[in-house]
Amino acid sequence: MDQIDRMIDFALAEDIGYGDITTQTCVPEQTLAKGYFLCKQEAVVCGIDVMRRVFSRFDPNIVVTNQVNEGQRVDKGTIIAEIEGAARSILTGERTALNFLQHLSGIATKTASIVKQVDGTRARIADTRKTTPGMRMLEKYAVRIGGGYNHRIGLSDGILIKDNHIVAAGGIKAAVEAVRQNIPHTLKIEVETSNFHEVEEALAAKADIIMLDNMSIEEMAQAVKQIGGRALTEASGNMADRDLKQVAQTGVDIISIGGLTHSVNAVDISLKFSIC
Repeated sequence: MDQIDRMIDFALAEDIGYGDITTQTCVPEQTLAKGYFLCKQEAVVCGIDVMRRVFSRFDPNIVVTNQVNEGQRVDKGTIIAEIEGAARSILTGERTALNFLQHLSGIATKTASIVKQVDGTRARIADTRKTTPGMRMLEKYAVRIGGGYNHRIGLSDGILIKDNHIVAAGGIKAAVEAVRQNIPHTLKIEVETSNFHEVEEALAAKADIIMLDNMSIEEMAQAVKQIGGRALTEASGNMADRDLKQVAQTGVDIISIGGLTHSVNAVDISLKFSIC
């Protein structure tokens, strides 16, 4: 939670700066207000608690009351939450609170839509490290709320030997052997491959996970057959532009999609405001 508080504090400082000049000069200090957050499209809601925390960081007397549950799919016109408190505090925190709520709901909504495309298959939809700087923990949380799964959180919690590592290390075998000598037995090793020869090299090196990068549907299906359950398989590379049902039907275990987080549309949510 400390990390989330740091994100919120940074976002508030970025927006408020030395003070909300507009609100402080035209809204009397004693004015009380209430309002509600209206979702203006069908969506999967994510970030209500973060929104509440935005307000509580600078005014603990603000009351935010949920009208829906986190992760709930809602229709256009649904009231997500209600708010009461000092008008100045609500107006000053409005934009930052909405930025978090809209963005995280956008990720959850997009993830849920993509997960639905692979219903009935074994494939899991996973995110990547292509996240907004400083927002990774919350964005990956939103992926889970949408029904997806998290790939590694950062460079320190998983081994992924990519094409440039392979070049720098002198080949797949050399890279895997070097990694294996320097990590605990609890860490799995994933290797990126782009053709059948590299798949065979990764198998010979006993990689735990083999990434099939930018392969065609036919190539993926053949690679999955080639691997034959000796390693987990991950399809990657512009997956958001592919027919994901077809990708999943190749038999891959994981489909990783950077677009879950790096190019998502915010959900249209607004605060409707009135004076008490």
